[in-house]
Amino acid sequence: MRRLYIRPIAFAESPQSEHGEAVRLGGSLVWASRFALIVRENGCVISHERVSASDLVSALAALPDDLAEQGEAQYAAFRKVHAPLALGARTVRLDQPQVLGILNVTPDSFSDGGQFLDSPEASGEHAAAMLEAGAAIIDVGGESTRPGAAAVWEGDEIKRVVPAVERLAAMGAAISVDTRRPAVMEAALAAGAHMINDVSALRHDPRSLEFAARSGAPVVLMHAPGEGEDLHGGGDYADVVLDVFDWLEAQRDAALAAGIARDRIILDPGIGFGKSIAGNLALMNALPLFHALGQPVLVGASRKRMIGALSNEAAAHQRLGGSLTLALRALDAGVHLLRVHDVFETVQAIRVWRGLRDAALTDFAQLP
Repeated sequence: MRRLYIRPIAFAESPQSEHGEAVRLGGSLVWASRFALIVRENGCVISHERVSASDLVSALAALPDDLAEQGEAQYAAFRKVHAPLALGARTVRLDQPQVLGILNVTPDSFSDGGQFLDSPEASGEHAAAMLEAGAAIIDVGGESTRPGAAAVWEGDEIKRVVPAVERLAAMGAAISVDTRRPAVMEAALAAGAHMINDVSALRHDPRSLEFAARSGAPVVLMHAPGEGEDLHGGGDYADVVLDVFDWLEAQRDAALAAGIARDRIILDPGIGFGKSIAGNLALMNALPLFHALGQPVLVGASRKRMIGALSNEAAAHQRLGGSLTLALRALDAGVHLLRVHDVFETVQAIRVWRGLRDAALTDFAQLP
């Protein structure tokens, strides 16, 4: 089967700067002015054409019928404006970047060393600080998914996650639960969580898809190549960017077929999961492509191993600069949600980035 991919490759500070000849990506504050039309067959790229935004519609219409149909769907997906997420009493708008603050209640997190597992006071203070700093959502996880981490029995995971969720619910926070087990999903939602963030894209347990659909909660489907307990295995790609795109499309369609509403699905390319450093960098550079799937995009690159590998093996707690660099790359791609450890610094970066975007819109609006 031939597949078409429309990849944005050039961007405008504002639509005015291109006299309206730019495409707003996913309702974000990012506009694309040029695109690559990539055709792949049997895993091999067979054509690559570059077109401007003004020529995109006519270029798609000139394609063979099967490719033109794919192109029209992707073009519509690029222009889709995503509805806000209703998370309990909180509404999280997706027309501007939002932050998920990470709260790990595990003994073996690669980043925080389990400091929040046995100290409810420290966990609550950290969560409150992230909320005060501007986190829109707190993402609670009770299992480490770093390479080589031991599997966790779901009963233990529930014991870790539920008290943290209850404390956050008492604060009035919007809460995501980072788990791949339906029993944990159910317990967390009952305790006050609002969203499911599954690093296995609801594949780990055959009951997950049905439960997620029945719950009505928003779900994050993340790419990870592995099966079973080893999410990092099996990372053999013909083209990491296009393969991850196809995989996420298939998991989105599986979620839709299971009865999960389209406006409840968020996609995550899974930076750091079963990818080489080169693969992670390629995905970060190609993030604008994923708007063609028509769903909000989430990226979690905070403190990831690739940063250490590119900075003299800096330890996890010394990766703030690299984390912010990757966050800014994601913002420039129109990503809707950033999952981060360093909330204060990331929110500050977003606000300055947003100021630059707003100034560009105003500056060009005032030109004669």
